[in-house]
Amino acid sequence: MTEKIPARVPGGAVAEGELTALLGTMPYAVSLGVELEAASAAETRGHLHWAPERCTIGGALHGGALMSLADAVGAVCAYLNLPAGAAGTTTVESKTNFFRALRSGTVRAVARPLHTGRSFVTVQTDLVDDEGRLAGQTTQTQAVLMPRD
Repeated sequence: MTEKIPARVPGGAVAEGELTALLGTMPYAVSLGVELEAASAAETRGHLHWAPERCTIGGALHGGALMSLADAVGAVCAYLNLPAGAAGTTTVESKTNFFRALRSGTVRAVARPLHTGRSFVTVQTDLVDDEGRLAGQTTQTQAVLMPRD
């Protein structure tokens, strides 16, 4: 993608107009249909609409689609929590628990940092259905990437 990545403002939020550019750095998430709603160091929110092409047997949203939503929203949260001078981040560990099947509507992802350090950022992302019920939860650890000399 050729879109410019919005500058990180420590503790600040990404302007609504920059959310598309930020998500545009993850073409897979865009092609899947992930949408960002808000992004700040304290909390990042996004969603994915149910669609038959994203489902598995029985019309349930595929676990891979849910994990992709959590990974994308969690990655943005991790990016916004990088220490000064960091060049980026990459997922080194991700664990998801599924609590209920999603057969319609929209799944919302809310990511919050659990740990922000010099080497790693750990984020927890809750996946919630239209009725506000917890459908899944992902904890992921992102390695902090420093610029190469």
